[in-house]
Amino acid sequence: MADQLATEIITIIKKRVESENFAGAFRPIVGEITTETEVTALGIDSLGLADVLWDLEQAYGIKIEMNTSEAWSDLQNVGAIVKAIRGLLAEAA
Repeated sequence: MADQLATEIITIIKKRVESENFAGAFRPIVGEITTETEVTALGIDSLGLADVLWDLEQAYGIKIEMNTSEAWSDLQNVGAIVKAIRGLLAEAA
């Protein structure tokens, strides 16, 4: 079961995926997303990941200091994104 931060991040990711045309496929409704969900399974490419990270920066008032290629290799699933955001929020506190 996801905690509140994970649930919020999943909601942000889901909204972005549903609003975009990732991987050339219209996805009006995304099924259940969990912390184990692979980023690529959502149809998110490197540019889409940059958009997701932007959304998270705006939502939490943080700055994610990594280029897209590093982000792509480090953030393979939703859980990794949650862990990274949790770490940034802890540093900011």
